[in-house]
Amino acid sequence: MRSVRARAALGATLVVAVALTAAGLAVLLVLRGNLTDRAGLEAEVAAREVAGQLALDVPYAGLDLGDEEVHPVQVTDEAGRVVAVSKDLEAVSGTGVTRVVPVPSAAAPSAGDDDDDGGDDDGNDPARREVSSDTPDFTNGTATVDGERADYRFAAVEVTTSRDVTLTVHAGAPLAAEQEAVSTVRTSMLTGLPVLLLVVAGVTWLVTRRALRPVEGIRRELAAITASEDLGRRVPEPDSRDEVARLARTTNETLTVLEASVDRQRRFVADASHELRSPIASLRTQLEVGEAHPELLDVPGAVADTVRLQALAADLLLLARLDAGERPGRTAVDLGTLVREEVSRRAADRIGPAVSVRDPDALEVTGSRAQLARVLGNLLDNAERHAVRSVAVSVRADRGDVVVEVTDDGAGVPEPERDRIFERFVRLDDARSRDDGGAGLGLAIARDVASRHGGTLTAGAARDGGARFTLRLPGGAATDPGRQARNG
Repeated sequence: MRSVRARAALGATLVVAVALTAAGLAVLLVLRGNLTDRAGLEAEVAAREVAGQLALDVPYAGLDLGDEEVHPVQVTDEAGRVVAVSKDLEAVSGTGVTRVVPVPSAAAPSAGDDDDDGGDDDGNDPARREVSSDTPDFTNGTATVDGERADYRFAAVEVTTSRDVTLTVHAGAPLAAEQEAVSTVRTSMLTGLPVLLLVVAGVTWLVTRRALRPVEGIRRELAAITASEDLGRRVPEPDSRDEVARLARTTNETLTVLEASVDRQRRFVADASHELRSPIASLRTQLEVGEAHPELLDVPGAVADTVRLQALAADLLLLARLDAGERPGRTAVDLGTLVREEVSRRAADRIGPAVSVRDPDALEVTGSRAQLARVLGNLLDNAERHAVRSVAVSVRADRGDVVVEVTDDGAGVPEPERDRIFERFVRLDDARSRDDGGAGLGLAIARDVASRHGGTLTAGAARDGGARFTLRLPGGAATDPGRQARNG
């Protein structure tokens, strides 16, 4: 069953069916118990009326047994002999004695006979007459009265006469009303349950269909977006505030992010193609000229274009790995040592602005040494490219983090552009006029690597002018707590 509506309707119907069945059984049991208790009470009243007569030494033949058809009565003695029965009682079961004919030898004497022990003349000694006050015993059985057989609830009441004879009075009350009521309720339930279940199934189907209608609209629109590849389209958002509305909003947010990602990827490919075209065209031109006129071959220029092409390819490869979700290593890296190594290498390889290093103590972070070296290298490259005379690098601890600041004395970065410069292939030619070698990928790579190491990279203004780039990374276990406290 693939339809959500069908599954919901079936599930709701099954739950209601189980609940109604359990409730119906409970109602039937309670109803049967109440009606049975009522019949038992009637039987007890009838039995105590007869027992009261016996306690007054009414002769068996003179007992008023009431309406025999309604309350059949059977009286037995201690030996289980029947001493009195209702007039039209033809058969009985459930009382323990099936005999319905009194035993002649068990007939009681007439009232007023003298007791054998010479007691009170009128035989009315209260201490020797007693109707049991205990809760009577109840049983279910049948009785045939005047040819009609029916089910009865019997109550057994004990009584002691003045002659110290203990008798048991069995009186019955018909269970026909109980059986009829239970049968009527059961029939009504069996008749109404299927109808009610059909109503529940139909209502659940309609409600589920109405609730899922917006989902079907979302599905159709997503199918259309997939077929057209138009990420600018959006799914309809219902006016309700339920889960379906939140699903539609989340889907549109996902489409927005996906559209931005695809646009960014397209721009990246276009910008990369543009950046690669220039050094490749230049290198090809020089090689073609060198082939035709070897004496005019510009070997240093060709080498420079090759180096630029190699650096650009390396940047693109690193960005591709980062976009693919490559995780940094978990090596402990001493940023102070790494900064000194980068600055020393540049001092030996390049003539440019002086680079000063402040306070590069042993402050460790966890990550990839190669990627962090790339971040520092890109920041130093950017600073040297735009500095007038000097570049300064500082390393310090700050509230459990390790902070690296790279500043230059150049023109600085305009405040509105301080976030934009971290986008790929972005170069601010007006503000950073001496940008003659970068492709606009260095700062984008640096921020991406910092983010994947759990840190941040921001741009700001240096105290004495120029640009300040602040790299903040979570400190490792070796970061000096005392130094953190002093700097915090």
